[in-house]
Amino acid sequence: MIGAILLATAAGGVVACQPADGSKATGAPASGVTASTSKDDKPAAAGRKAVPNLVGMGLQSAQDAAQEQGFYSLKSHDSLGRDRMQILDRDWKVCSQNTKAGTTASTDTTLDLGAVKLAEKCPSKDESAPSAAGGTMPDFKGKSVKAARAALDPSTSITVKDASASDRLVLIESNWKVCTQSPSAGTALRGQPVALTAAKFEESC
Repeated sequence: MIGAILLATAAGGVVACQPADGSKATGAPASGVTASTSKDDKPAAAGRKAVPNLVGMGLQSAQDAAQEQGFYSLKSHDSLGRDRMQILDRDWKVCSQNTKAGTTASTDTTLDLGAVKLAEKCPSKDESAPSAAGGTMPDFKGKSVKAARAALDPSTSITVKDASASDRLVLIESNWKVCTQSPSAGTALRGQPVALTAAKFEESC
C-alpha cells in the first residue's frame, strides 16, 4: 500500500511539472553547456555590399553604421602613428578607412579605421609607427615613446628621460615624442641599451 502511494505521488510530481497549456516543457541547459542562439542572433552569411563612407564620423557611430550594412569584422588604429589604443570609441573620430567607400566587398572583409581623438586634426595621410628594428636602430625622432618601445626587441634595456630641465616622469608614453636617441639611427643593434629623451607632443624638443 505504501509503495502504491509513493508511486502515485511521484506520478503526480511529473504531471505538476507540465505547463498548463499542455505544451512540452523545456529544461534549462545543464551546467557548463551554452544554449544555442537563434539564427536571428547570428550575423547573416557573407554576401557582397557597398562599403559605407565612414570618414568624418565618430568611431563608435562609424562602427555601428558598418554593422548595420553587415560588416562585422572591424579594427581601428591611431592615425597619428602614436600606437594609442582606442579604448573609448566615442572619444575618437575616423580619418581613414582601408577599403574605399562605395567599393563592393564581401561582408566578411575586415574594415580598418584610422582615427584620432576628437580635439585633434586628421593627418593628410595615416602616419605609420616605426617598423620593427631587426638588427638596425630605427629613426625614432618625433615618434611616440610607446611606438619606439614596441619597435625594439622586448629584451632591450631602455631608459627614457624628460628632454626638458623639469625631470618629469614619462608615464603615458603615447603622449610623449622622442627628441634624441642613443644609439643613433642606422646603428647595428647587438643587445646594447637604448637611451631616449622625450617631450610631450604639444611641446618642442
